[in-house]
Amino acid sequence: MVSISGLPHLWLFILLITTSTRNSLCAGTSRHTNNWAVIVDTSVFWFNYRHVANALSMYRVVKSLGIPDSQIILMLAEDIPCNDRNFYKGEVFNNAKRNLELYGEDVEVDYRGSEVTVENFLRVLSGRHPAGTPASKRLDTDESSNLFIFMTGHGGDEFLKFQDSEELTSTDLADAFEHMYEKKRYKEVLFAIDTCQACTLFKQFYSPGIVAIGSSQKDENSYSHHGDHEHLGVSVIDRFTYFTLEFLERNKEKLIKDSGSLTLQDLFQYYNPVKLHSHVGWNSTLTRPLNKVPLTDFFGSFLQVKTGISPFAPDVMEPNTASLNVDVDVDVDEDYEAELFSNYIYRPTF
Repeated sequence: MVSISGLPHLWLFILLITTSTRNSLCAGTSRHTNNWAVIVDTSVFWFNYRHVANALSMYRVVKSLGIPDSQIILMLAEDIPCNDRNFYKGEVFNNAKRNLELYGEDVEVDYRGSEVTVENFLRVLSGRHPAGTPASKRLDTDESSNLFIFMTGHGGDEFLKFQDSEELTSTDLADAFEHMYEKKRYKEVLFAIDTCQACTLFKQFYSPGIVAIGSSQKDENSYSHHGDHEHLGVSVIDRFTYFTLEFLERNKEKLIKDSGSLTLQDLFQYYNPVKLHSHVGWNSTLTRPLNKVPLTDFFGSFLQVKTGISPFAPDVMEPNTASLNVDVDVDVDEDYEAELFSNYIYRPTF
């Protein structure tokens, strides 16, 4: 029961959410009630600096779009901020101009260093943890959860290296997602991977409700974008991640104004193989076309509000637009061509 003194706050809250982006619900929203993210850097060694920056960049994006740390699992295999070679101690940058520091006090790393293993990653997906595993290391999703998974590291034909000592295979991933589906641990999944031969990692996927995108096709490499050779001597971000951030930066005003205005198809069509030096590939087992899937169905937070007016009243559900301010540090290419290189965006053929 709501007290009389609490009514003004209740009505203000209802007004805020019901005057939000109504169009997004009409554009094919998946009726999920919560959002989670799993972001994984699998690489060790200083020269893989860019993989940590990739992961931290995506972490920053999903937090900026409203997913709280309590619903983000961040796995970093290499402690770049404290590496002896790091000229900028305790800091990580995704741009040579160093305008945006990624490793601030608000970064919560859930698995670090030797904890980032194939076994622990699969335990996160399956929910099968040893007794005593803290909540911060658990993915507490359910059948109403939309899940964004981003992975970056070194890979090959149907495998991704962890710690330079073990491999996650496409079969491992496919079986893990099937287990999640059987146990009702997700509504829909967006799986994105930035690595060489990335599309081969979802070759074996067979579970419903998953859209997967990779930075490169079989026998293709994924390339770094640029480096800080003056002080770091390494590349600071990969091309696929860079242009993902660039797309969000170009369109952040649209996301703020109407979170349903941009779809997965818009993002997928943005990738230019000439600039990536590889061909992005994707596959989907969703029940709706990608032009009906708002980006914020996976990159943002979704609220379910029960008004309590009637036990039979439908739930009021709207995307959380309170934090739709994507402040990413990218240099937007001034020579960008408006043409959508859609003929280069295709499903992988196996």
